[in-house]
Amino acid sequence: MNGATPVLRWPSLRQPLDVLFLFCCLLLTADVLVPEIFSHGKTKDYSLWYWAGQQVLQGGDLYARQTRGTLDFIYPPPPAVLLALPTWFGKIPFYLTLCVLNSAAWAITSQLSNAMTGSKKIPTPWLAALPGIATITFVFDQYDLGQPNLVLLALMLLGFWWMQKGRPWLGGSMFALATAIKVFPIAVLPYLLWRRHWAASASMIVATLALLYVMPAPVRGFERNATELKTWFNAMVGSSSEKGFGQRDEQNWSWVNQSVIAMTHRLVRPINYYLDDPQHAPEYMNVIDVPYKTANWIVIAVSGLIGLGFIWAIPAYRRMTERSTAEELGILFCLMTVASPLARQYYFMWLFLPLTVLMHRAAFDDRPAVRTGTWTLIGVSMALMVLSLPVFPAFWQAWGNNLLATALLAGGLIWHMHHAPQTSERLVP
Repeated sequence: MNGATPVLRWPSLRQPLDVLFLFCCLLLTADVLVPEIFSHGKTKDYSLWYWAGQQVLQGGDLYARQTRGTLDFIYPPPPAVLLALPTWFGKIPFYLTLCVLNSAAWAITSQLSNAMTGSKKIPTPWLAALPGIATITFVFDQYDLGQPNLVLLALMLLGFWWMQKGRPWLGGSMFALATAIKVFPIAVLPYLLWRRHWAASASMIVATLALLYVMPAPVRGFERNATELKTWFNAMVGSSSEKGFGQRDEQNWSWVNQSVIAMTHRLVRPINYYLDDPQHAPEYMNVIDVPYKTANWIVIAVSGLIGLGFIWAIPAYRRMTERSTAEELGILFCLMTVASPLARQYYFMWLFLPLTVLMHRAAFDDRPAVRTGTWTLIGVSMALMVLSLPVFPAFWQAWGNNLLATALLAGGLIWHMHHAPQTSERLVP
């Protein structure tokens, strides 16, 4: 069906799938609030976020609390400052606020992803909802664990949406906010520089520095904020070693991490991928045995090849179309997901945009064989992701089921980028 590009809208009680979405949000919110109200309290990161917000309100040290010699709060100061005010109202209102943020981010992610596919078609309600259904386990993790990755995804999509609307400074500020909350979105900056998005790049750099150094200062004090930033940086960025990195040594090399860094090290060094479970017998998957420094050089080489492959795949500016731009951003989100040093299960929520773009290609391409092939690729990728469910052994995640699914999705996007229908139009800057 042809029509105008969809825009952000409120859910409607007249739309059955919108009602289903709201019902899912209520169920996921209940998963957070019911244990807090009727049981022993919600676990995971909720209590940590609440503690950090309270530390800001009470003037305490954000990095004072440690478990077995590692920091409990491993984020930079800005998110704690941003969440301080909601914690003033108590745990239940605070947890509810986080759930509302996740629900809003989920809706924004779905609507923007469907609006940014470059297909110039309005999807049917079921097609628009399909990426959300396909990634529901990742969404559950965001609510259940109290992780901000869904909110970060919405911010990144908003950033590119504003850039496409001719407001790069606003777009760059969205990237900056995501980076100030959880640093791995900074991976978008090299892309912005390569594509010569100078205004967005400058906005991101300036806004990131302002959020890290200026925004917390009136609350924490300039000197104290600088000291806490240094503590965080040394602990999270400057702590890499053979044992691990980022204050989570037992997780970084284990099966829970499917980043390019972790997968490469597990394949080239004899690492027990059950490091996070001392009760489990050690298991290894390395095909060669090299020293730690050599493994890091292999990571650099692999990452460099992936980066060069991305540069080769994307078209020159004069050949860009709305379709190719959507596919390019889909590949970029795939790469940002696995480029993060720690890519646990819930990080793959960022595959929402790549999946949406490919589903639009599978639904609207005028070549029957291409539609069939694209749906098959999506099906294989989803089957690989299903292997992360707890009913399957961790062996599959150790060998990178989600990483392989990400590679397949990126490969499908590259194919479509280089085999677009002849009717594709030039992107108007």
